[in-house]
Amino acid sequence: QVQLVESGGGSVQSGGSLRLSCVASGYTYSKYCMGWFRQAPGKEREAVASIDSDGSTSYVDSVKGRFTISRDNGKNTLYLEMNSLKPEDTAMYLCAAKKSGYCATSWVLRSEYNYWGQGTQVTVSS
Repeated sequence: QVQLVESGGGSVQSGGSLRLSCVASGYTYSKYCMGWFRQAPGKEREAVASIDSDGSTSYVDSVKGRFTISRDNGKNTLYLEMNSLKPEDTAMYLCAAKKSGYCATSWVLRSEYNYWGQGTQVTVSS
């Protein structure tokens, strides 16, 4: 049974930092593309970043230079280091797994991912 469990969310002031984690189980984590998405109240779920099985990364423009996605295959864990946080980063953050080691240019599409976590809330105040 595949499980993705996020943690690390919280409330911070603008300019602050947080590190999110996503622990995976029930599948061969190292062989899967992994992604982070976020969803704010009343808005569509949007892609944030992805990482291939070989460590190649992609980011949406709004987080480039501020967020860093990484993975530790030995610990079956995905990370999202978030710096210089802004109020517009406030959202539920979810990790997702795709049954392929290659995320491809379609990594921003929710439909590309097979498994999802429940999410961890990030709130940034001004």
